[in-house]
This record gives sequence, C-alpha cells and structure tokens, in this order.
Amino acid sequence: MTYETDTTLMLLAVGEALVGILGNAFIALVNFMGWMKNRKIASIDLILSSVAMSRICLQCIILLDCIILVQYPDTYNRGKEMRTVDFFWTLTNHLSVWFATCLSIFYLFKIANFFHPLFLWIKWRIDKLILRTLLACVIISLCFSLPVTENLSDDFRRCVKTKERINSTLRCKVNKAGHASVKVNLNLVMLFPFSVSLVSFLLLILSLWRHTRQIQLSVTGYKDPSTTAHVKAMKAVISFLALFVVYCLAFLIATSSYFMPESELAVIWGELIALIYPSSHSFILILGSSKLKQASVRVLCRVKTMLKGRKY
Repeated sequence: MTYETDTTLMLLAVGEALVGILGNAFIALVNFMGWMKNRKIASIDLILSSVAMSRICLQCIILLDCIILVQYPDTYNRGKEMRTVDFFWTLTNHLSVWFATCLSIFYLFKIANFFHPLFLWIKWRIDKLILRTLLACVIISLCFSLPVTENLSDDFRRCVKTKERINSTLRCKVNKAGHASVKVNLNLVMLFPFSVSLVSFLLLILSLWRHTRQIQLSVTGYKDPSTTAHVKAMKAVISFLALFVVYCLAFLIATSSYFMPESELAVIWGELIALIYPSSHSFILILGSSKLKQASVRVLCRVKTMLKGRKY
C-alpha cells in the first residue's frame, strides 16, 4: 500500500474507533454516576454498562491491531506480542456478543408475556440472575479465548501478519487447513449467542402479536406502555442482529484474507467494517433508553450553551 492509502485508512480507523468509544463511554459514565448517586444499579444499567465497557476494549484492540499492521508490521515477528493481541481480541469479542445476548434475554423476560411455568419462574427472578449470568459470560469467554490463542502457532502468526512471508510460505500452505478450521470454529461458536438473540426477537414479536390482539387501540392511535416497550426492545435486538451479521462478515473477510498474498489492504478494510458494529450500536442503545436519551440531550444543550457563550 502507498503512504497516502495507509494514512487515509488509519484516519478512518481512528475516527470510527473514537466515535464508538465516545458513545460507549457515555453509556458507562451515565450509569456509573447513577450508581454512585443512588447507591444501587438497575439490572438494565448493569447490562448496558457491561456491553459498553466490553466494546470500548474491543474497539481499542481492533484499532491497535490496525495500527500495528500498517505502521509496525515487524512487531508481529515476535509471537508473544501477537498472542497477547489475539487473546484480548477474542476475549473482548466474545464478551461483547455474550453481554449483548444477555440484553436481548433481559428484554424478553422483562417485557414479553407468556404463561409457561419455566418462563414465569425466570421472569420473576431475572433481576437476581443477571449478575450471575454476566459472570458466566466472562467465564465462557475466557474458556473460548485461551484455546484459540494457543492453537494458532507463532509460525502462522508470522505468516499472516507480516510482510516477509517467503520463508514461511510452505509451512503456511501445509498448515492452512488446520489454521482455517480454527478460524471457522471461532465464527461458528458465535452462532449460539446469535441464535439466542434471534429466538428472543421472534418471541418478542409473538408476544407483541398476542398483546395487540388483547387490547384495542383508540382512534387517536394511542399505544399502551406494554406495546411501546415491545417495540423499543425489538428495535434494540434487531439492530444488534443486523450489525452483528455485518461484523461477522467483516471478521470473516479479515481472517480469510490472511491466507491470500498481499492481503494487508483487505485485512484493514475488514477491520474498518468490523468497527461499525460496536460504534453504531451504542448510539442505537442511547436512543432506545429514555434515561440515556435525556442525559444526551442535557449534554448537547450544555455544549450548545458553551459554544454560544464563546461567540459573545
């Protein structure tokens, strides 16, 4: 790649990451301030804060990997550094997805109305189960992250992330199938939380359909709080599913292109697309939460007032 291309891609990556970090940091900060003020934190705020912090870490890791790949590719000649980056990328990736899945499950049990005994048992205890569920997500993510980083050998890392690949070309071809299977398995593992979120979305649709059959909307188009809550939850879940599909495709592009010669540009573009998922979904969550939305309006009003004061 030329110097101009490198600079342009780096600016795009930094811009995307900063926007996403700003949005996620806002979510975490608002919920933290509410926690300090009230001396307690609601389950939804705990989940949103967990999602936000995991995505801040994920964006930092993706940005770091992009910077190293463009500016300091020889760093990956040392296996220790690359193992560290791979481990934290895999860990934060799993944490982000599992925490978002917890959010989908929480919406389902808090908003949907079903009369199955198991559903009702979980619905009445969902607030008590959230902390344990989040801790379980951390354990699951660690269990998947450690084997993945151990199974990718240093030879493979040097092959796929350094420009000098001549000496390792034969070894890369011989071990290509094994390394590819690790990457494929990593993507397949993410199908489970994706499926759970998809099922939650479908059950929310079913619950909303059953609810609208039981109520009558007035002529003015008034909607009861339950209908509004259903719609907001469905928007949050479907946006996560759509953006997650884009993220997985970008991740697949980045990992698959490692096996092609001169793939640096494709890898970076894959990482740029991958940054869209954690960046944009944070703002969707802000707009879907009345608490976060009101806080963002107050911040914008203060910024607007400060800018007007400087003019005069």
